[in-house]
Amino acid sequence: MSRDTAWPGEVSEGEARGVPSARAARALWGGSAVLVLGVLGTSVIAVGAGTGGRLAVALVLVVVQVSALRWVLRRPLAVLGTGVVTGVAVWALFPAVTLTGALLAAQVALSVLSAARPRRVSVTALAGMCALAPLAFVVGGPGVVSAFLLAVLLAWTAGQWRRAQRARAAAETRRAVAEERARIAREVHDVVAHTLSVMVIQASAADDVFTARPEQARQSLRAIESAGRSALDELRLLLRAFRPEDGDPDGDQDADPGAGERTLRPGLARLDELAEAVRATGVTVCLDRAGVPEGLPAAVDLAAYRIVQESLTNTLRHAGGADEVRLTVTADGERIRITVADNGRTPSGRSAGAGAGRGLIGMRERVRMLGGSLRAGPAPGGGFVVEAELPTEYAS
Repeated sequence: MSRDTAWPGEVSEGEARGVPSARAARALWGGSAVLVLGVLGTSVIAVGAGTGGRLAVALVLVVVQVSALRWVLRRPLAVLGTGVVTGVAVWALFPAVTLTGALLAAQVALSVLSAARPRRVSVTALAGMCALAPLAFVVGGPGVVSAFLLAVLLAWTAGQWRRAQRARAAAETRRAVAEERARIAREVHDVVAHTLSVMVIQASAADDVFTARPEQARQSLRAIESAGRSALDELRLLLRAFRPEDGDPDGDQDADPGAGERTLRPGLARLDELAEAVRATGVTVCLDRAGVPEGLPAAVDLAAYRIVQESLTNTLRHAGGADEVRLTVTADGERIRITVADNGRTPSGRSAGAGAGRGLIGMRERVRMLGGSLRAGPAPGGGFVVEAELPTEYAS
């Protein structure tokens, strides 16, 4: 989590959690110092010209206010108290400055206190500052009192607005984290479900022919090993986002020296690999590709791959008696069309209304997020068909 973001600017994750950065503190102090010196300091010099010692004391008090603002993010309540005491003292020396101007630093501290501390604390501080209104009435009357109260309320309200802004940013961060966790869960589901389905079928086939045809059994065992390694490689890709750095010595990059060569980002370029894995189970896969461009956006490429993967997995797991799958991927420049159709029997749980399963839900969610469409259900002549359309351009 980066802590080098400015408080007055965009809201980062760290700031959303209420952790201002060092640069934020410097920016706030610099702005506040310029404001207090420019407004209060100038006013004191203007009304105190020729007063000698009183002017010097008042300027010292102004400098104390500005210096105290250096710690306003860490100790807003203490800075507020300092601002009130020194501000009232400046006003007592030069009532012409007005109480509103003399308490300018205190108003800055009140705004920060309102944003950073519990509301009961800031409301108490607000009431304490409003209690100073009779002092303004003594010198300036109702108009001056109204101006003072309005300034104090605006300072407190600005802090509340900032507090609400941070709360919204924190909620957005939590939402983004939840969505990312859900995405990773779908990725893990897709990898594990597909690979384990292939491995179980291969293991069963190896057991059937282990004695009579040992070479075929060895081929099945090698296919199981290949599928397992492929799944591990994909899981490494999914979990890499949780590593602090790619070169983290605590990572497992050296656990498998060949992983870097085998690991490819899931995408349409790996359709042949998916088809071969299914063919190894005894199911014929007819693959037809036409016009699919290279350099697709990563989100589109990954979604297309996962849709094909999940559809083939569903065929292996749910399509009773299926011995053939037709996989078609075509593109016309603006849309990619994916069709996966098997010739298996369709059990009742895989009817036209299917979609309650996690796999189909995941496919529908991927397509929806990209602005595409998906249809899944029994084919008129038997079997099950998944048809998806995805845009070739997607602004992520």
